[in-house]
Amino acid sequence: MKKEIKFEDALNKLESIVRKLESGQVELDESLKLFEEGTEFVKFCSNKLEEVKRKIEILTKKDDKIVKEPFDEGQN
Repeated sequence: MKKEIKFEDALNKLESIVRKLESGQVELDESLKLFEEGTEFVKFCSNKLEEVKRKIEILTKKDDKIVKEPFDEGQN
């Protein structure tokens, strides 16, 4: 997989692979190739999401200090 691929592009390619596999119109060898390619896109997307999740931090002021806190998805 190319390292320069964007998350959105990888996700679109993964969705395309899933549609092809779900169609049932792909021969066995091609299905295996698509499955292998799809697992690489899944790994890429999962890693990218984890990377972004780690980077998301909320800066809050506590006791006159700036403190980094993990992003809480439940906060609005």
